[in-house]
Amino acid sequence: MESNQGRIVFLSVPESLRSRIAPEPHDHDHRDEEPDDDDFTIDPSIPIPVELRPGETNLDLEELSWEMIISGMLRVISAGEKRLEDPPPGQKNPLENNPGSGLDPDDIDYYRRFVLSVRPRIRGEFTEAAILHARNGDFAPALEILDVLQGLFPRSPALLLNRALVLENQAEALERAGRETEAEAGFKAAHEGYRRLLALEPPFPDSFFNAAFFYMKRHNFDQARECFISYLPLSDDDEKRLRAERFIREIEKGGLDDQMFREAYDLIRLGEEQEGMERIRDFIERHSGVWNGWFILGWALRRLGRWEDGAVSLRKAVDLGGGNSDTRNELAICLMEKGDYAEARKELESALREEPENVKIISNLGVLSLKTGNAVEAAGFFRTVLEIEPGDPIAKQYLESSQS
Repeated sequence: MESNQGRIVFLSVPESLRSRIAPEPHDHDHRDEEPDDDDFTIDPSIPIPVELRPGETNLDLEELSWEMIISGMLRVISAGEKRLEDPPPGQKNPLENNPGSGLDPDDIDYYRRFVLSVRPRIRGEFTEAAILHARNGDFAPALEILDVLQGLFPRSPALLLNRALVLENQAEALERAGRETEAEAGFKAAHEGYRRLLALEPPFPDSFFNAAFFYMKRHNFDQARECFISYLPLSDDDEKRLRAERFIREIEKGGLDDQMFREAYDLIRLGEEQEGMERIRDFIERHSGVWNGWFILGWALRRLGRWEDGAVSLRKAVDLGGGNSDTRNELAICLMEKGDYAEARKELESALREEPENVKIISNLGVLSLKTGNAVEAAGFFRTVLEIEPGDPIAKQYLESSQS
């Protein structure tokens, strides 16, 4: 999947192609795909889209390849309905007077069947490529590939779920990099993907299971609980059902489905810390042994610059079992601002062991090194930040100023 795309042209089916389709054996392993069409034949009356090489404006029929045809069809399918571009200078568009040039849904369906006849294993190949890109942090090409597959298999809930998961992973990577605004937009896109999945009929069980974990990470435990409950009667996976039942019990036992908890998180996230603290303190009064409430309170206090009170609340969250990287990073910031550098380093190093490529944690270690007068160590941390996130403004500013 190249991002540097060439121009799409439509042409009548060359005589040389009309008997050249020889489909490979099909794999019937996806219940949600469209039916295979083993008897597909080329319809000479339907023009075929071809993608030219980047920069080219004219097509040499002697160089026409299946790759150019399939690539052109995939782009047209993904677009849904394609308007013909103006022909390049000196080249007549073979469809310019064709009233069917708007490409109706039957044309798109024909191209789908064409592609699947020539490349019956395309779903597995493209899915593997998308997963590989996502694992390497190359989210844009992963999403581009999944969009192409969604065009080929528009009734596939599994592909919708894969796309929601990639959007979620992309947002989490942006959040780790400290790009909060972009991360928030990414989480909204992932939420919209899960919303579409949860509305499918018939319901797709795995969408409820994965959406539940998405909502838990977003501190929307009420919605997570509802997703787990919806999942139980739909699934025959005993292991996943046991996990869902366990999380339902934990949410209910901790009172995390309490409306006050969700309201507090949303208010603080939107910059209404004082009002958010009122909500979370009400929650803590009723659920004092739940670490999540103390974390939310400590987070609000840290944002308000109340370092001493924030450290106390965040330490309470750790003691109650919430010693994850987010809690320790927040606690380290409070300790750092209080001047307790040794304890701040312990918390940051513990957080880094959990998330070795979290840019926020590494950057905070750089800031801590500066506060303790170790400029060489600080530069090392900031260089590491730029290796992971080349556009990080804090690291770039420090390294540029240190060299001037």
